[in-house]
Order: sequence, then structure tokens, then C-alpha cells
Amino acid sequence: MKTSHLIQIYALSSMIFLASCTESNSQSKPVVKASIEEQVKTKFEKEILPAPSSPCFAGAYYRKAYSSKDFWLGIGGTVTLPVLTYDLSRINPNKPGAYLDNASVYLGGNSDDQETDIGLTWEVIREADGSVSKEHKAFRPFLRRTGYKSGQTALYMNAPAEHAYYWYPGETVTISIQLIESKKLKFIVEGAGKKYEQIFDVDGYEPTFMAQYKRVNAIDQVANEGKPAQPTTAKVTGAKWTETFLYRSVNGNVVKAPMHAKRFTDMQCPAKSYFNLKTFGESGESIDIFGSK
Repeated sequence: MKTSHLIQIYALSSMIFLASCTESNSQSKPVVKASIEEQVKTKFEKEILPAPSSPCFAGAYYRKAYSSKDFWLGIGGTVTLPVLTYDLSRINPNKPGAYLDNASVYLGGNSDDQETDIGLTWEVIREADGSVSKEHKAFRPFLRRTGYKSGQTALYMNAPAEHAYYWYPGETVTISIQLIESKKLKFIVEGAGKKYEQIFDVDGYEPTFMAQYKRVNAIDQVANEGKPAQPTTAKVTGAKWTETFLYRSVNGNVVKAPMHAKRFTDMQCPAKSYFNLKTFGESGESIDIFGSK
């Protein structure tokens, strides 16, 4: 009886000793936080993850990478511009020389329900003799915003119709939009020896507001917004984002965080079968879009 009692006491003492050792070891090994550099590359401590999916909005064929709703301050990247091949049967009846399919490569965001689309669209140009071309011949910067509850009205604008602001398929540009102060987005596109810069007024954008940002490659379709994408043999090929990043303020400094696959919602609309995507590097992606499966 005494022997059994001693064994129980010994076992209990051993358990207490082991527990105290475990507690001591856990206290002696504090959790090491990832460095800011590592968080920039992977995930910030309080970063909100993007939604696993998002419904498509009808009207076009587009590849969209959409960030989470978080304290982002903008988006940017480097992209090689694609080639648009028309469906020759889809002529625009209201504009001789133009077609019902078009190409665009752009960024944008949504803050407090104000949407922006800012980037490059395939456009007509002003010829050397001063006339406006019937055909679309170059990528030209554009900026669009929806209206806001402050009373700010919706707006669409283009860069001036000048050779200095035309870009062409195969050229590589850096492009970005950044919230530089309350209600002000700074848009820059630069490459091939040309540069366009514009401060855009957007009342819904504040550093203290959570916002979403996106990059988009599309086959746009004339007068088709909200309708099913129209069948077409048009295609937009050769686009290549060598990098995409999100702006964020960290300890008072604005950093560029790679927009890798864990930082965006993957949208291929109206269906994945219309796209040929290849990812590479930290945040790179090549994109081909086909209007027919």
C-alpha cells in the first residue's frame, strides 16, 4: 500500500515538473514577428485576405485581378501592350472604319462605393495633318469615375490627342494610380520615351477608408454594358504584366507590396474558356483573350 502511494506521488511530481519545464520553455521562446520586408512580400500582420470569388458583370470579355478591401493606397505595375485582332464582320454602323470590339488595359479602384477605371484604351488618333483617324490606331490614356454622394459628378476624360500620349502594341509601360492625399489619385503612365501624368479628383477616396484596387485586360464591346458578351472572333493577345503591386502605408512609409496570387480575387469573365493565362515570377502574368472558345 505504501509502495503504491509513493508511486502515485512520484508520478504526480514528474507531471508537475514537466509542465513547469514546458511553461518555462514557451516563455523563453517568444514568437518572432516577420520583418517588414518579409510582410511586404507575403502578408502584413493585419492584412485582410481577398474574397475567394466575385460575380462577373456582363458586357465584355475581361480578366480582372481584384484586391481585398483593406487600407491599400493604390496599384501599379509594368505591362507590355497587346495586339488587337478584329472580327471584320462586327463593323460599328455608327462609325465607319471602327468596329464593335476594342481593347483596353487599365487599373482602378473602389472606395466608399466610388468606382474608378484609369489606364489605356485603343483609340482613334489625330493625324499629322490635324484630321482624326477613322480607325483606332493607338493606346491612349483615359480616366473615368462614377459620381459620389458629395455631389461630385461622374466624369470620363482622355489625355490630349497628341503623339506624345500614344502607345502601341508591343511597347512596355509602367502604369500606376496612387492616393497621394485626401481625394486625389495620381495617375502615371510612362514608357517608350513618353509620359502622361494626371491628378484625378475623387471625393470617395481617403487614406482612412478601406478600398479595393484592380488591374484589368479586356475586349470591350460597344454599347453592350450590362448585356451578355457578344460572340466575336476578335482577340487581344500578347499582354504581359511583368509585375503588379499594391501601395500601402507601413510605419509612415509607402511601400509596394507584390500583388501575388494570395492578394487578389481571380476573375475571368464571362468564363475561363476565353482566356489563356500564364503566371511567372512573384506577380507576373501573360494574358491572351479570345472572343470565341
